[in-house]
Amino acid sequence: MAQDNDLWKLGATETAARTRAGEISAEAAVGAALDRMEAVNPALNAVVESLAEEARERANVLDKARAGGAACGPLHGVPVTIKINVDQTGHATSNGVVALKDLIAPGDAPVVENLQAAGAVVIGRTNTPEFSFRADTDNPLFGRTHNPWGDHISPGGSTGGGGAAVMAGIGALAHGNDIGGSLRFPAAANGAVTVKPGLGRVPAFNPSQTAERGMLAQSMSVQGLITREARDLHLSMPAMIAPDPRDPFHIPLPWRGAAIEGPITVGFTKQTYEFELHPEVSRALDAARDALSDAGYRVVEIDPPLLREAGMDGYRALMGEVLALMGPDIRAHGSATIQAIFDEYFRQFAPFEGTELLQMMAKRSHYARVWSLFLEEHPLVLAPFLPQPFFAPDRDTEGAEGVREVLGSALWSYAMNFMGLPAACVPARLAELTDGPQPINVQIVARRWREDLAVDACIAIEDRIGRICDPLWARMG
Repeated sequence: MAQDNDLWKLGATETAARTRAGEISAEAAVGAALDRMEAVNPALNAVVESLAEEARERANVLDKARAGGAACGPLHGVPVTIKINVDQTGHATSNGVVALKDLIAPGDAPVVENLQAAGAVVIGRTNTPEFSFRADTDNPLFGRTHNPWGDHISPGGSTGGGGAAVMAGIGALAHGNDIGGSLRFPAAANGAVTVKPGLGRVPAFNPSQTAERGMLAQSMSVQGLITREARDLHLSMPAMIAPDPRDPFHIPLPWRGAAIEGPITVGFTKQTYEFELHPEVSRALDAARDALSDAGYRVVEIDPPLLREAGMDGYRALMGEVLALMGPDIRAHGSATIQAIFDEYFRQFAPFEGTELLQMMAKRSHYARVWSLFLEEHPLVLAPFLPQPFFAPDRDTEGAEGVREVLGSALWSYAMNFMGLPAACVPARLAELTDGPQPINVQIVARRWREDLAVDACIAIEDRIGRICDPLWARMG
């Protein structure tokens, strides 16, 4: 049993079980996470705003309520972090942009409300790149976030602060969001677990916003959580999906769907198109496949339909919307670094504009339909997330080749955003590379509304591979 000074090592499931049972106090669980944050965050710069004082106050309130006989929420006393691009009352929603450093939120976003209603305690707000639009995390406002595995690996982005924090032991859950991979990139970089929910699963809204987001941003971006244990997603995601009327397109479905008779068929592929598959990624895929087969899944080789086309058309359409709606703000308020990166985005993902943009937005339904039919036969698909081990910090600042490695090769990532499909990301190998140890994650795509199936598969893989945080903590000392 963990001692009080080791409580930061507990996952959300064990933390909640013990606080609800009265074995430990919420104050002790939160205090341990805050102590861990004080010890390791100065070197990581993952949490850019500590909420230590209000977190201790909230934990104390939770403890008094429990002692008074009040019912405990499912996340009672679980320490969490919130990304700085989502509204939290009284705190800046800066999105990593200097010009937005004083944009104080007048209310809580639905995800913040839902987590707190479930008993979670927010201990800090985590870093993101400018405009939350890089697969790496650095900005002129707060600086660079570092990967706890070392500076040979980017922390990922845009939820790089959340991914680094949760794997380093700063909170059991890290909130994030994902428009092209921003939950899965940091999960892969740090060796964490996440599931990008499907469209409409988690309610989203920022009370500070002054205009609605573009239609593709609305349909491709989702809110979620990064964890270090796959089981924690089954505990925490039901709280995240609680309805909120401020999101009129939220789908109020239960977390768990109907059971599927017989062994679940998993489509398996190593297809990376024009990008070379690294031997360590291949080994991770083999390990994940074997884990699922041994757990009772029926794994079959597949040829994924229209994956590359869906990814490229989707990202070029998103770039068209970004150019039209975000372009002026990026030029006015973005650093020279982010402007150069966007220039390269626009070269490699030539933006669709005008009639062609409207046509591609319509074609999204075609790709989604093809995959919906495909997933009828294969409820899950096991595939690469990235074709290579995770890249080094600032790789996307190194011109065409850098952006091609970071984002161009991530077809399996942003295709799922365009089609609105759930996609989990889980470590399946810890590779010993020349620069140092590095987690290798794989991706599990699921039928629409069946995030639970993807998480079940992550658990089967994790049961075989083990938690990647354990060797990380041994390395960190």
